[in-house]
Amino acid sequence: MSATQETAPTLDITKEICPMTFVRVRLALDRLSPGEILNVRLRGAEPLRNVPRTATEQGHTVVSQSLEDDGATLLVLRRGG
Repeated sequence: MSATQETAPTLDITKEICPMTFVRVRLALDRLSPGEILNVRLRGAEPLRNVPRTATEQGHTVVSQSLEDDGATLLVLRRGG
């Protein structure tokens, strides 16, 4: 059974720089089962552009993307099969 956004693990990459932003996301997604959710907190234009694009290219789904009160972006990803 897949986790909901509220119970899914959260990866905070707000202090990382590219290309480490997606490397960390990919490692976290690899630990999940297909269909499971990963919440990713990120900051900055480059990660905001690259992480969703690269995740989609690798077969994962961007469920949602929202701006948080502290200026970070919360990206919700569903692991692909």
